[in-house]
Amino acid sequence: MKRALGLAAVLLALSGCGLHPLYSGGSSGTVASTLAQVEVAPIQGKAGWLMANALRDRLHTGGTPRYRLEMKLDDQIAGLGVRRDNSVTRERRTLRARYQLVDLANGSVLLDAAAGSDAGIDVVKSEYATIAAENTALERLSGIVADQIVARVATYVQRTAPEAP
Repeated sequence: MKRALGLAAVLLALSGCGLHPLYSGGSSGTVASTLAQVEVAPIQGKAGWLMANALRDRLHTGGTPRYRLEMKLDDQIAGLGVRRDNSVTRERRTLRARYQLVDLANGSVLLDAAAGSDAGIDVVKSEYATIAAENTALERLSGIVADQIVARVATYVQRTAPEAP
């Protein structure tokens, strides 16, 4: 009996906390259907191509676009560890995105934000292996930053969506 009362008290406390599922309603819910109306503007460079593909995969775009996601990327590789002969032993690849969600109906900027992540890379004697590691890091970072962007856009949509009756 005490366990049931405790569970009921916890459920009552959680119902009043204001948390709501982000993707309530599944693919036909407000957030998912709005994300499907976002087109990704072309982004320059290899990092841009990877980012645009990662975003399209996560947004499930289709149909007539209502919004456009525009962004500029900053992709940097910096050497960290240095040997006595001044050769680098470790690198950090950083990918930062400055993005805007634009309403295509009137051209207004609805969301202006930034996202980013970084990854460590071991520099080995094989130049091929190092380049492969740098490319793999860029692919991973593109996915991570795309996840951050989609989550931010989804929370914006949920916050600004009209209340359902």
